[in-house]
Amino acid sequence: MANQNSVSKELTLEHYGIKNAQINYQLSPEELHDYCINNGFGKEASSGALAINTGEFTGRSPKDRFIVKDDITKDRVWWGDINIPFDSENFDLLYNKVVDYLSNKELFVRDCYACADPNYRLNLRVVNEYPWSNQFAYNMFLRPEEEDLKRFKPEWTVINAPGFMANPDEDGTRQHNFAIINFTKKIALIGGTGYTGEIKKGIFSALNFILPVYKDTLPMHCSANVGANGDTAIFFGLSGTGKTTLSTDPNRSLIGDDEHGWTNDNNVFNFEGGCYAKVINLSRDKEPEIFDAIKKGAILENVILDANGVVNFKDTSITQNTRVSYPIHFIENIQVPSVGFNPKNIFFLTADAFGVIPPISKLTPSQAAYHFISGYTAKVAGTEAGVVEPVPSFSACFGAPFMPLHPAKYAEMLSKKMIDAGVNVWLVNTGWTGGPYGVGKRMELKYTRAMINAVLNGELGLYNYDDYHIHSVFGVAQPRTCPGVPTSVLSPRQTWNDDEAYYTMAFKLTNAFRENFKKFEAHCNEEIRRGGPQRYAF
Repeated sequence: MANQNSVSKELTLEHYGIKNAQINYQLSPEELHDYCINNGFGKEASSGALAINTGEFTGRSPKDRFIVKDDITKDRVWWGDINIPFDSENFDLLYNKVVDYLSNKELFVRDCYACADPNYRLNLRVVNEYPWSNQFAYNMFLRPEEEDLKRFKPEWTVINAPGFMANPDEDGTRQHNFAIINFTKKIALIGGTGYTGEIKKGIFSALNFILPVYKDTLPMHCSANVGANGDTAIFFGLSGTGKTTLSTDPNRSLIGDDEHGWTNDNNVFNFEGGCYAKVINLSRDKEPEIFDAIKKGAILENVILDANGVVNFKDTSITQNTRVSYPIHFIENIQVPSVGFNPKNIFFLTADAFGVIPPISKLTPSQAAYHFISGYTAKVAGTEAGVVEPVPSFSACFGAPFMPLHPAKYAEMLSKKMIDAGVNVWLVNTGWTGGPYGVGKRMELKYTRAMINAVLNGELGLYNYDDYHIHSVFGVAQPRTCPGVPTSVLSPRQTWNDDEAYYTMAFKLTNAFRENFKKFEAHCNEEIRRGGPQRYAF
């Protein structure tokens, strides 16, 4: 099925070491969709979307993510359990094995780019073993015009070989799957896993090094949208906290749902050209924009279809991490190009399964820096093997698995930008109210939306002492009233109806915050250290 257009005739992968490949270059999403259906790579859902199964891995494998340690990275990367070093020689040997494996195969190649601001554009070539991986690249990266392809020169390359299994004893990997970034050779090498998220996160990780080191630009694991008046809002949050849901707003234009840069010119630009949303318990009533984006051209991952191709979004028999990818233009209300200006509000989203953090609170600059470095959310029973009760989960800068530099570097950049731009920062609990997981209930989406709308409309933006209560444990300023939200909901203590149980749980969580922060204290000034939860109630 090799595409024989004028560009593909000239394309060769020989300089990558891939020989005699049958190249399908720059296939359209329609061609890739049909190829997958006709060759048994997936099924068509009743919505028209392509439904595929990613195989053994239905999510990222953080312990199998490596960075080549060389002259560029050895003194800059924050090495440890997150950024695991990989030997240059081992990389070369493994790379040669992968390209030998891909030689003589039918492959799918796409030229695309990251970063919507042309001043920061990163040209990419993605080489995929599977057609649906290539369609994912079409959905998630930015798409050059046909004319641009004639003079396109890729700077970074993604080599994606899900069917190749490494030999840990020979190759230096932990197990048969791997995702390795080589900054000197500008290659992201992925093998042994079909999970498509590794493709985009490989490039995101690279940009998290490139932008602050070479461009003095802050990379952010966040979503962003812009209002009619041009005010930009930024939403930080880990998976499951509502980042995609809350930024997809019919009254505001979506800039992007996951990865952005914040420049010294006070611009916010999307890295991507698409969205990668969780679909567990998805419904049109609660998330109509995302629901309606699931159509032909979208890719559903690891969902269950009935005999008529209808998706059961509640079925998690394969994984709780069911997802959909689609081009950003599948959302009606988007910002074109994907660049915003004049950031005014930042939201830190947390799904607090302990049920003790206020549903919304305003942070001081020191508190904002502390919570950014902490990156708190919580795991609930069933999300991972062995998790039977709420467990605190901290991911520095709300994206530690993708941050090659020390978190203090990103926090320092964020703090400076917040002060320079006069941005308000809010901590929003999209998790539990009325008690912890198993006792209370999840915060209603309509209330969270009402609180965020009140901020964006300026109804909570002004700080008046009488309008806020300083939380006696966390020290944050929680509003006493908010349009569209019952007053009782705004006070987590009141929703428990048991002060002793509430404070016991609140102090349990503060202990977790302090324990987690110990590894950052030496890199933080006293002001940031004082931004954490209070030790005792008062």
